[in-house]
Amino acid sequence: MSDDMQRPEPVEQNDEFTRRQWLLRLGELVALAGVSGLLPQSAPSITPQQAPSATASTLPPGLYGPSQDHLVHALSSGGNNWTPPPGSETEFAQPRSNIYQPGFFSQEEFAVVERWIEILLGEVDSTASAQAVQWLDLWLFSAAGVRLAAQRLDPMHRLLAVAYYGEESVRQLETADPQSVVHSGLRELRELSMRTYGREFLQLSHAQQVEFVNSIAKTTSDGDLRTFFDLARAESIRGYYTSAEGLKELDYRGNAYYGECPGCEKPS
Repeated sequence: MSDDMQRPEPVEQNDEFTRRQWLLRLGELVALAGVSGLLPQSAPSITPQQAPSATASTLPPGLYGPSQDHLVHALSSGGNNWTPPPGSETEFAQPRSNIYQPGFFSQEEFAVVERWIEILLGEVDSTASAQAVQWLDLWLFSAAGVRLAAQRLDPMHRLLAVAYYGEESVRQLETADPQSVVHSGLRELRELSMRTYGREFLQLSHAQQVEFVNSIAKTTSDGDLRTFFDLARAESIRGYYTSAEGLKELDYRGNAYYGECPGCEKPS
């Protein structure tokens, strides 16, 4: 091949923060953080010093230079403090400093559901169990708005949703009324507890409460109480396994840095 036909070697511009450089610098920061999550004082010198506007103009679409302040803050916290630094573009869910106020349940209903879910989840961390109950309350509080939004979906968007999720799933969103089901189920729970034990659910002993919940689980009835049981179990499990404790139990590895691709072992 003649010299004029040879492809020139790519030249990396000094002022261009490329995808490769971004990954290398991010990897260097994580490696320096180590298992302790502490960064040496020299770490900030690794991150790019360009202004955001200059970096954004040279990076491929959709890729942004890592913020020095945000990376140092996140890695030096060791995963224990996720309070964003001043001026952060990222919002973090903050731990509640006061008692949770339910949006859907009354205080009496909330206490019943709290105990109910503690039994359903078994021996789990009390904070994670409380978060599961709060998730159920939030999910029910939002149910009417979700149903209304589904009913007002643009016809073309609805066709797309049906093609992806199926007609039954979309219609379920448009018609389901879990709020009424839960209220009816809680009424049946109270009536059945009074008929069976002569006392309300929260007044039963621990053994009687467990026995009562297990009896509902074994029934083949399709009444509101059984529907409430199934709904509470499904959503409390969802709430628990998206809590910090639940993710830890699942050994969730999201947002982790790997030195090599997991599962891709070299042949011996």
